[in-house]
Amino acid sequence: MNYPFWDVPLIGSGWVIGLIAIFHVMISHFAVGGGFYLPMAEAKALREGREDWLRALRDHARFFIILTGVFGAMSGVGIWFAIGLAHPESTSTLIHNFVFGWAIEWVFFIVELTAAAVYYYGWDKLPRRTHLIVGWIYAFCAWMSLVIINGILTFMLTPGASWLGAAGTGQEAAYFWQAFFNPTYFPSLVLRTLVCISMAGVYALITASRIDPIAEPQLKDELIRWSAKWLLPSFILVPVCFFWYLASVPESQRALLNLGISTIGQGTFTQVTRAATVVVMTSATILAFVYFSAWRNSRHFNLGRALCVLFLAFAATASAEHSREMLRKPFVIGEHMYSNGIRKQEVERFNREGYLANSMWLKTDVPPVSLRQVAFGREIGPETTANLARGELMFRGQCLACHTVEGYRPMARLLQGRDRQAIMAFLKTLHENKPDSPYRSYMPPLVGTPDEIEALADYLDAILNHNVKTRSGHIAQAGKTNF
Repeated sequence: MNYPFWDVPLIGSGWVIGLIAIFHVMISHFAVGGGFYLPMAEAKALREGREDWLRALRDHARFFIILTGVFGAMSGVGIWFAIGLAHPESTSTLIHNFVFGWAIEWVFFIVELTAAAVYYYGWDKLPRRTHLIVGWIYAFCAWMSLVIINGILTFMLTPGASWLGAAGTGQEAAYFWQAFFNPTYFPSLVLRTLVCISMAGVYALITASRIDPIAEPQLKDELIRWSAKWLLPSFILVPVCFFWYLASVPESQRALLNLGISTIGQGTFTQVTRAATVVVMTSATILAFVYFSAWRNSRHFNLGRALCVLFLAFAATASAEHSREMLRKPFVIGEHMYSNGIRKQEVERFNREGYLANSMWLKTDVPPVSLRQVAFGREIGPETTANLARGELMFRGQCLACHTVEGYRPMARLLQGRDRQAIMAFLKTLHENKPDSPYRSYMPPLVGTPDEIEALADYLDAILNHNVKTRSGHIAQAGKTNF
């Protein structure tokens, strides 16, 4: 392990990324779709000589540049900050393998921001034709940013056989294009482009809903109906593209959907299934709501109704991104790096030499800051203290990326009712990682020597069953058994 861990109490580091990413995706997809919406709407207004449309579009352009140029850019920086802390190993891999891809994307992004500023501030200053050209320059650069980012995002699910064959040899960068145009690249690009188009309509409904229906009834009716049409391509083509995408996903990852469906009552791994269900339900609700509330009753479509559509779009987007992330389990980079940052090729060496021995950050010679000295009626001796410290380091290095003690995916609930022997049996199952293991499809193997795994079992038993406070500041429930 070449990088330190990041302990975020209660919600875990993964949800820090998730919350920022969902917010960013909602805006970044609008930045792409809205980039096409504005010049197309402006061209229509110029063809028809509609000055009222141009006035409304200028207001929409102001809303667009503030939301995308300020909040979109800030949340993008936030994602880099969060992934660098939560998943430094995988972030390093992406940077090293796609450094020129990132550079190309940043060039498009700079041109995109510049074009957006020129488009808005040159509204009444540039000739109409020049202004429209600037709008199309922005649209092209925004979509090209998506084209680049999509290759890197899909690589994390399906790196491709060529890149995986070179992984660990130092020649990975030579397979840049094979990794970039990976098996899920094109279906994902089409899906995201369709979502961008629908987001353009969703956000356009917000500004159109604020038009006074008494002063300008025709304008409001036309803009709301025209904006609502932007949702149609997505709802018509997304189901087809979704099956195309699933057909490109490895069978092992598609099996997670089947696992979630077959164990829906037990809750073994239903997150991805439930999230996919939410996407379908919210998408259908958006279509029905927009048709009855906006298309058929456009003049009474107010801001509150528009925000309802935006909220439903947020739920659909959040669920879709969550499903995409969960499909990668147990990997963060498919068939290469597990979600806790351990590379697949390192498992055997860590089991042989030790996990803690190969980490520059998880050192066992650092004494714990605050192991509670009055556990279950007697003091903890130095030997037990050192053993619990090693167990805590194992937990931080291999479990903390996905679990907390008493927050999101809590160990307190997952291991509830298990004594030391049962906890050790569970850890042994994770360590052996046999083909018939019920956890193999969505949890990384537990690596380390037998002594390290025993230490982890002692640590989990101590914090869950003996009210021991650790360096992380977690305090478990009252003691149950003797240590």
